[in-house]
Amino acid sequence: MSAAEDGGNRSLGQLVASATSELSALVHDEIALAKAELRQDVKRAAIGSGAIIVAGVLILFSLPVLSFALAYGFHAWTDLGLVWCFLIVGGIYWLLAIALGLSAVSKFKKVKPPQKSIASAKQTAAVLSNVKPHPRAGVETGVAVADVTRSSA
Repeated sequence: MSAAEDGGNRSLGQLVASATSELSALVHDEIALAKAELRQDVKRAAIGSGAIIVAGVLILFSLPVLSFALAYGFHAWTDLGLVWCFLIVGGIYWLLAIALGLSAVSKFKKVKPPQKSIASAKQTAAVLSNVKPHPRAGVETGVAVADVTRSSA
């Protein structure tokens, strides 16, 4: 006999136990689904970050080749010696590095502490510092525990 056919004859305890076990199975299935989805996302992120690292390494290795090509291009375009062409390329790199460094410093100077979070934490601390703990019945007030009326609801 299935649970649906026997639903009218089951006690409340049996129904609660059945609902609890089904809810537990549902939660376990949801957790397993979330783990599977996270596993796929982590795998995709790992492959993507690996591809970005390889691309960065390839760009890094291409910089000397491109620097030589730029220096020889200056040499062919102008009548300057190779030494001066390589110095010009090095100077261009230095200027780019200085510009990026100054840009980074200006961005770092704009970084400020989280003012709203600090104000909120101070406000919370001020409110909590004024809160007095609830006295325990029978200890500080002199009222016996048996004298306290409790509702049955």
